[in-house]
Amino acid sequence: MNLWQIVIIASIACLVIKLAGYLVPPHWLEKPRPARIADLLTVALLAALIGVQTLGAGQAVVVDARLPAVIVAAGLYALRVPFIVVVIAAALVAAALRAWAGFA
Repeated sequence: MNLWQIVIIASIACLVIKLAGYLVPPHWLEKPRPARIADLLTVALLAALIGVQTLGAGQAVVVDARLPAVIVAAGLYALRVPFIVVVIAAALVAAALRAWAGFA
């Protein structure tokens, strides 16, 4: 199986899953439990994405300037600092660590 066949099969699978979502009766989704699961699943997927992007490099776990930058961003976000300030501060922390401490 080559790459294009895998991409086409994955695309068809995504389309089938999306179409199956329209077949779910609306009253099932109006219950509190499915709504709560959907909310928590969104947070879990976002947290997993942040973890992989922060600590991952190929198949290895790497601690570099991204980790302190994410920690600074999380701290500023907890203090309810505006989002643009959080992004700029995290970028400055990562840049400073890469320039001064030799982080990759």
